[in-house]
Amino acid sequence: GSSCDKCDFETNLCKAFNEFNLQPGWIRRNGQSGIGPPYSDHNGNESASFLSLSSKMQSFSATLRTNVFLPTDEEHACQIRFHYWVSQMSGILVGLQKHSEDTVTNIWQVSGELRNQWKAKTITINSTEKYEV
Repeated sequence: GSSCDKCDFETNLCKAFNEFNLQPGWIRRNGQSGIGPPYSDHNGNESASFLSLSSKMQSFSATLRTNVFLPTDEEHACQIRFHYWVSQMSGILVGLQKHSEDTVTNIWQVSGELRNQWKAKTITINSTEKYEV
């Protein structure tokens, strides 16, 4: 069966993320917050919440980590689907960290192209051990 957790940032808590443990630099806002684009979420909703890097952080990076996921196999694949917005300065990197390793493996990244519009991405993840994204 599909056990999909939907996460829309409307509550302060997103199950996938560590008790919404945002690193400095992330802010939860909506399109009406007066900070600048995007002025709505990916559905065109101006009052819907999304996460954004604060303007002070434009030239830096900030991490958003998931909780620990269990190993995947033929029956239990993992797909993560998300919507993202790239401004002129930022790039996005998605990494996988297995529990036996200290290093983060890059599994997807985007930079520079198709700016200032919402895009969707689905990533399929395979890991024989517990992992975080």
